[in-house]
Amino acid sequence: MPSSSSIFAVYASLSAFVMMLQTMLQLFPSQAQKYIWSFIQSYFRTIPSNAAIIIEERDGMSSNEVYNAAEIYLSSKIRENIDRLKISKCHKDNGFTVKFAQREKVVDIFEGIELEWKFVLEERKKSPNVIDGDTNHHLYMSEKKYFELSFHKKHKDKVLDLYVPFVLEKANSIRAGKRIVKLHTLSCHLSSITWDSINFQHPSTFDTLAMDTKIKKDVIADLEKFLQRKEFYKKVGKAWKRGYLLYGLPGTGKSSLIAAMANYLKFDVYDLELTNIRHDSDFRKLLLRTSNRSILVIEDMDCSVELPDRNGPMCVDGLGRARPRDTQFSLSGLLNFMDGLWSSCGDERIVVVTTNNKDKLDPALLRPGRMDMHIHMSYLTKDGFKQLVSTYLGNQGYHEHFEEIEGSIESMKITPAEVAEELMKSDDIDTSLEGLVKFLQCRRDKETEENEVHNVKRLASDDTNI
Repeated sequence: MPSSSSIFAVYASLSAFVMMLQTMLQLFPSQAQKYIWSFIQSYFRTIPSNAAIIIEERDGMSSNEVYNAAEIYLSSKIRENIDRLKISKCHKDNGFTVKFAQREKVVDIFEGIELEWKFVLEERKKSPNVIDGDTNHHLYMSEKKYFELSFHKKHKDKVLDLYVPFVLEKANSIRAGKRIVKLHTLSCHLSSITWDSINFQHPSTFDTLAMDTKIKKDVIADLEKFLQRKEFYKKVGKAWKRGYLLYGLPGTGKSSLIAAMANYLKFDVYDLELTNIRHDSDFRKLLLRTSNRSILVIEDMDCSVELPDRNGPMCVDGLGRARPRDTQFSLSGLLNFMDGLWSSCGDERIVVVTTNNKDKLDPALLRPGRMDMHIHMSYLTKDGFKQLVSTYLGNQGYHEHFEEIEGSIESMKITPAEVAEELMKSDDIDTSLEGLVKFLQCRRDKETEENEVHNVKRLASDDTNI
């Protein structure tokens, strides 16, 4: 242990040095003094030992999967020391959805490493992003959300190589355990188009679907085959997606089939209303914001929007000079999504196009690789009728009216929706089927009368021509 005289000698030396340093500094200008003091302080300042990873909500135009996974994972780590939380509950949800409020922190331990998560929500000014001078503006989002993950810098490799993949895996497990199918629809906010979502609660399943039994089995088998062929798509160099064309008259069950597919696969549904899209760039942005394991639906393709042809004529200005066509939502943009470069932006996706009249669609949309399976939603069949009776009336056996009804269904053009509406009028099977028999008889009489009128007009036309 040093003696008191030694300690005093050291103290005296340091004091003399400090006094001499202060005297010398007075000879320098004030700006130089500040620089020297800043240098000395930085030299003796403690070197920070922590590193931080910023995980933002969005990655360019698309969502950040790491952010989404962190939000799900950290919701399971909430403790009593959290002061502020946001909770929500949609109709028919089994429980609450819990999220973090501003600046809340959660400490996690992974293989002996202490990690601190902090949620940050920043308000930012809205600035216009002009797409086209003749159209509306698109605005950046007014909020910026991100997680800040802090840890000792010596663990950086372990955090990136092991912990982040661990969070992704745990989030997938949590998500699969309480998977809720969402229905996403287009919504306009401050002149920009984005997706809004609600819980998808359509009750349709393949068990309740009134359609030809063989076609139903073929669709289920095709979906199962698609799910199991991830490596096959990768091997052959194709995007992992599948296209289905549903065609048939209104009331034949096209929307019900889409709902049954979503409930069977547990895939989110994105309802793409083409009339709300004005530019190919808008279309691409929306597609980038769709999730994997989803169904993109374009309903009534034959009557929803007129798509400019890829090889359409050039526009002409007021002086008669040719100029390029305005940037707009075009058939090329849609086809590029179907099987072009943009088709690879995402995995395990299904595209469903519905139409009342298949012949009205551009042949380029119908070829394999774009619409891989064409499903004709026909008029009601005997199999479909039995399924409707089982679903609506709970009868799976024989009834005295079955033979008469099935005979009428085979000889008439009637949709599942029309028969379902009649079956809903009574819970009593006898009353319901008797009402259906009368309905079919009225339809037959009406069709017979219309055919007679048509034949009379045709004969009169033939006589006039003679």
